[in-house]
Amino acid sequence: MDNVPLCVDLDGTLIRSDLLIESFFAMLKRNPLFLFLVPFWLLRGKAALKAEIANRCHLDVAVLPYHPEFLAWLREQHAAGRRLYLCTASHYSLAEAVADYLGVFDAVLASDGVVNLAGSRKRERLCAEFGEHGFDYAGNAGVDLQVWSHARNAIVVSAPAGLADEAAALASVEREFLSPRATWATYAKALRLHQWMKNILIFVPLLASHQFSEPQKVTAALGAFVAFGLCASSVYLLNDLLDLSADRRHHSKCRRPFASGMLPMLHGVLLIPALLGSSLLCALLLPWGFLGVLLVYCTLTLGYSLVLKRIVMLDVIVLAGLYTVRMLAGSAAISTVNSFWLLAFAMFLFLSLALVKRYAELREMLKRGHGSAGGRGYIVGDLAVLQSLGAAAGYLSVLVLALYINSGDSHLLYQHPQLIWLLCPLLLYWISRVWLKTERGQMHDDPVIFALRDRVSLGLFIAGAMIVWGAI
Repeated sequence: MDNVPLCVDLDGTLIRSDLLIESFFAMLKRNPLFLFLVPFWLLRGKAALKAEIANRCHLDVAVLPYHPEFLAWLREQHAAGRRLYLCTASHYSLAEAVADYLGVFDAVLASDGVVNLAGSRKRERLCAEFGEHGFDYAGNAGVDLQVWSHARNAIVVSAPAGLADEAAALASVEREFLSPRATWATYAKALRLHQWMKNILIFVPLLASHQFSEPQKVTAALGAFVAFGLCASSVYLLNDLLDLSADRRHHSKCRRPFASGMLPMLHGVLLIPALLGSSLLCALLLPWGFLGVLLVYCTLTLGYSLVLKRIVMLDVIVLAGLYTVRMLAGSAAISTVNSFWLLAFAMFLFLSLALVKRYAELREMLKRGHGSAGGRGYIVGDLAVLQSLGAAAGYLSVLVLALYINSGDSHLLYQHPQLIWLLCPLLLYWISRVWLKTERGQMHDDPVIFALRDRVSLGLFIAGAMIVWGAI
């Protein structure tokens, strides 16, 4: 048995995350207004900031992304009788919760409301507790070099390239534990670039108004597409940081880059304002009306992430509205008048698809033996109601299309508007098929993404495009 105590860092070492950032977003999810108090807390120092945040949040330490190989080794050390100390700059209450859950640590050394136990302060505390070179230390970052210089052995965990060599120059490196490195694909997954396909809706007003042959209009629509994509990615990052605990308990969302610990949370914090700022810069190159629509979209998505998605039925109406807002943005980008018929059609169709999304999630919860959709407010008993409302909304969109064909407006844009009647059976078939697949548990989490990947849906879309082209 090794009698030299082993001191273990928490953030980035024992867990592939950062408890300060985790607790900050957990606090914001509980009450977004706490954000305005953060600057005043920070004026009293970082230790006070950590204490204030820790007192206003609850973290589920059971689902934190622990480093599996390193934790297994710690359990071996503990079983052999070695003394283990959790030594972290995180607040004591959070560190103690982790230590209690794991059950392998003899004591916890952490920040309190006065002292931020990081860097030189951590080194001084460990030297005072165990003596110069009287302890081994496990860490992961450059700041840990200050501690390793006074430790007997260094254990390097999930460290950036070259750090192990720097540690070896200061102490004997006993073990090194590696972690998978994030790639560009990891960042693309976090940004959900595949979700940018939803922004194809921005081009609908361009096509519906038959202005697709005008290069200036097409360029404006492309700019709007990019602006919405950047804005959406920033909100996706924020949503993932707010929903960490819930995502980690989900059967598939637990593999998201931040929930799994594949991406540093600090990167997400920095990317959010960068993406949002880039989106606004793109918007400034387009008509002012587009900027207004983009701000409405951003506000709605933020409100949805923080509050609205937990309010039954209002959440699906907002989701349908967000799809429709994309079409409003397309109209604003090319400075065309919004069509009443198009907006009415979109609202009913996207309400149906939003209900598909909720129905699929709730059905999955039923399959897994859960009585409700966590954080959504729905129970499995709502399935029949959601199905009837969703199917009705979908068929109403077909009715709006039929009424449009029979109106005088269609004769202004189409030489043969009677041909558009063929779209009605195609849309009826597609909506019915979508709901049938949802009932069978074959629906993607997002029905719009499903439609863009499903061969039958794409075939129907091509057929519909040929019908419209023939009607022009």
